[in-house]
Order: sequence, then C-alpha cells, then structure tokens
Amino acid sequence: MAEIASRTAELDARVDEILRGGVDPHVHSGPSIAARAVDHLELARQLSDAGFIAAVTKDHDYSGVVPTEMIRKHHPELSTKVYSGIVLNNVVGGFNPYAVEHTAAMGGKIVWLPTLAAENHLKWEKSSGWAHPASTQKIRPATAVPLFDGDGKLLDSVLDVLDVVAATGMALASGHIHVSETKVIFAEAIKRGVEHLIFTHPEDIVGASLEDARELAQMGAYVEHSLAFFLNGSKFQTRKEEELKAHIDIVGVDRTILCSDLGQVGTFAPIEGFRNGVLACIKLGYSDSQIHEMVATNAANVLGLTR
Repeated sequence: MAEIASRTAELDARVDEILRGGVDPHVHSGPSIAARAVDHLELARQLSDAGFIAAVTKDHDYSGVVPTEMIRKHHPELSTKVYSGIVLNNVVGGFNPYAVEHTAAMGGKIVWLPTLAAENHLKWEKSSGWAHPASTQKIRPATAVPLFDGDGKLLDSVLDVLDVVAATGMALASGHIHVSETKVIFAEAIKRGVEHLIFTHPEDIVGASLEDARELAQMGAYVEHSLAFFLNGSKFQTRKEEELKAHIDIVGVDRTILCSDLGQVGTFAPIEGFRNGVLACIKLGYSDSQIHEMVATNAANVLGLTR
C-alpha cells in the first residue's frame, strides 16, 4: 500500500509540475444565463492554486471583460490573470464591430465567431438533442447570424470585424461555424493581417476531419481541443481519450492547444479536467515537456502573453 501511495504521490507531483504556468483559453465560468458550477473569481482562485498564469472566460451571450478587469484589479495576489473575449452571437448583435472594439479596449483576448447562433450549430442542434440551457426559460431561441451574401461572398460586416481583430491584435477563434466556412474566413483574416487564429474543437459540432485540422494548422491556426469531449466521466464526452492522440499527431504538438471547455454544472471542474487531461496525455505517451506545451506555452503564444 505504501508503494502504491508513493507512486500516486509521485504522479500527482508530476501533473502539478506540468500544469505550472498553464493557460485555459476556453472556460465557461459564471455568472451566466446558463447554470455554472464556478464563477470567474472562484475560477481564478482554483487555477492560481494550481499555478496557472491565465484563463480566458467564454460566455455565449456576453463579453466578460468587465468582471475580469475587476478581478485583475482587486485581486493582484492571484497568479492567474483572468481575461475574456466576445462571441458574435445574437445577444451582441452578431458581427458588431463596435462591440468587438469595446472588448479589445477593455483587454479582451479572443473574438469567437458565432457559436449558438451559427447556422451550422443550429443544424447540428436539431440532430443532437442539445439546446441552450436557458433558451426556453429566459431568452428567445437563437437565429442564424449570416456570414455570406447571396453571391457567396463574405458580408461587409464580417470583413469589418476582421479588420478590427487585425488592428487590435486579438485572436480570432472559429466558434461553431462549419469547417468549410472557417477555411474561407481564416484565409480572408490572414489577408487582412489577423495574426492569431484558433480552430475551435474540430472533434465536435463543426464537421471537421483530421485532414481539415491539418489544413488549418498549415494556414497558421492553432488547433484547440476541448478536454470536456475526451475525458472519461465527462457528461460532454463524445470521443475516447485514445482518439486525442490522432488529433494531436495530425497537426503536431506545436500547433495543439488543450483547453478545458468546462465550468458547467454536473461535470468536472476546469482544474480537474486539466489534471485528467494531463494524465490521459501521459498515458498516450507524450513527454512532460510536450504536454506542457499543449496546456501552457501554445495558448500563451496565441494570446500574446509571452511578449
């Protein structure tokens, strides 16, 4: 028993060290119209205890830059600096350059293309049996935010937002639009000077293959995987832990970001998701330095935290 306890303690210490300096660029803390198990301040405290340097809160319905600015100001003792961004859904007016500029001016780090209001998401939702947890009780159902005009060209409002992202240096994340749409928008974003691109969870919702992920990585995007979809015991699990290796290997460790995509009720806390994710990666054969790159270094790079 003592030998088993010693091995367990040694493995726990190894996970601790890998996560020191970690970054969670996609976490669903509250307050939110949907039920959350942890709020932004609680998240900052939990991740600080684990030695994380940063997290980016994501809410499908509002820009979280105000509360995160207050946390950074009033809790300088926390090692985890909490940031936020904006998701271009109905609540903020879709492709609203004013909202994006405001988010940037308040220290926002990421602009997510439509998620719950993506046409692709709404189609997926009909077959998945999933719905926004608050949509039938508190808000009207989402309607599709358009990306293209009748001729298949990107709308001027989309181009305007891409120009704002380029000018402010924020990262552009693909959200829940279809992978085919992501390729078009990312190509245009690159032309307009956007430097930081994140391909959001190719393993679910967005219709991506491994080859699609490789193509986007070759364009310069980081490929972000949601641990919530891979971990045994997660209520959001749609993939086996072993499948994560194929996703990582197709683009390489240097282009892979692991995020929690957690914070909801009834499943792992974000930090638990990360610990389980690290254990899964160890089991899959990745070195400690490779795992650290995927849970810390790459996200810090795309968020501009290493400058």
